[in-house]
Amino acid sequence: MSGLADGRGRTVRYLRLSVTDRCNLRCLYCHSNARHSFIPHEDVLRYEEMIRLVGILRGLGVRKVRLTGGEPFARKGCADFLVMLRRQFPDMDLRITSNGTLLPQHLDALREARVNAVNLSLDSFDRQTFARVTGRDMLPGVLQALDALLGAGIRVKINAVGLRGINDGQMADFVHAARTLPVDVRFIEFMPMGGDTLWCEDNFWPADAMLEAARACTPLAPVAPGTEDAGPARMFSLPGGQGRLGFITPLSDHFCGACNRLRLTSDGNLRTCLFADREYRLRPALRHPRLDDGAIARMVRAACRHKPLGADILRERRGAAVALKAMWGIGG
Repeated sequence: MSGLADGRGRTVRYLRLSVTDRCNLRCLYCHSNARHSFIPHEDVLRYEEMIRLVGILRGLGVRKVRLTGGEPFARKGCADFLVMLRRQFPDMDLRITSNGTLLPQHLDALREARVNAVNLSLDSFDRQTFARVTGRDMLPGVLQALDALLGAGIRVKINAVGLRGINDGQMADFVHAARTLPVDVRFIEFMPMGGDTLWCEDNFWPADAMLEAARACTPLAPVAPGTEDAGPARMFSLPGGQGRLGFITPLSDHFCGACNRLRLTSDGNLRTCLFADREYRLRPALRHPRLDDGAIARMVRAACRHKPLGADILRERRGAAVALKAMWGIGG
C-alpha cells in the first residue's frame, strides 16, 4: 500500500494520539479558571479501537506514534496500553508526552514498552512559578520523574512554554539543565488555543527574545536542521553541555511546509492540522459492524488530501484564537 501524502506533497508519518482529555493540572496556557465538560466516557475510544487505528495508519506509512492527553497517565490502563502497542508494533517509534506527576509509578511499563522518548512538560524549576503556571504545587514530583527517567536510561525532552512576565527571568535554570543533564530543553511559543485559556498577548514571549535571553547565559552553536530527531525545533548546542537548547516557533516562524503529522482526539476525531478546526469523525466508522480497515484507510486518505497549511489559517485569524478548541481537547 502506498504511503500517506497530502495535497501539497507532504508525507505523513507521525500520529499524535490523545488517550484522554483529562488532566490533573490546570496550566494557564491550556485551561481557564472556568469549569468545563470533559468528553463522556462512552465517547472516548477504547484502547482496542486505538490499536486498530494505529494498525491502519501503520499500513499507510505512519512510523511514529506519540501518546498525549490531557495527561495520558490520568487514564486508567494507559501504562498497559503502551505495552500493548509495543507488542503489536515492535518496530514503531513510540513516544509519550507527560506532565510527569503520575509517571514514576509507571516506570516499569515504560521500560517494558521500550519507549523511544518521553517529552516532559516543565515550565519552571522554581516551585512557586510552577504552581502559578500549573495551578498545582507538584514540582517535586515532576523533578522526581525526570531523575527516574534519566536513571532508567530513557531519552527525555523537556518542553517549556515561554511566558513573558512569568518564567522569562528563569532562563539560567533551563540553561543549567541543558548543560548538566542529557536532555533537550525546548521552549515553545505561547499560542492562543481556544477561548478556554488565560492567553494574553502581554505574556507572549517570541522565540527570538527567548534565544537572546539564552545567549545572555551561554554561548550557543546552531545544530544543523534535521539532525538527531530535532522535530520542529531550532536546536543549539552548549559548550561542554550534555544536552541542547531548542526553540519551537509556531507563531513567529512557522514550520508548516515540513509538517508530517496527524492528530487523533480521544473521542476519535482526526485532525489534520493543529490550527484547523475541521475534524473527521472516525469513531462511528470504527464501531460500524460492516466497515472494514480498508474503508477507514480510505477515509484517512481523503482527510489527508485536505490537510491545510497552518500558516494560512494563522494569517486569517491574526489577533484571535488560532483554534476553537483548547489543547486539552485536541491533544497536547
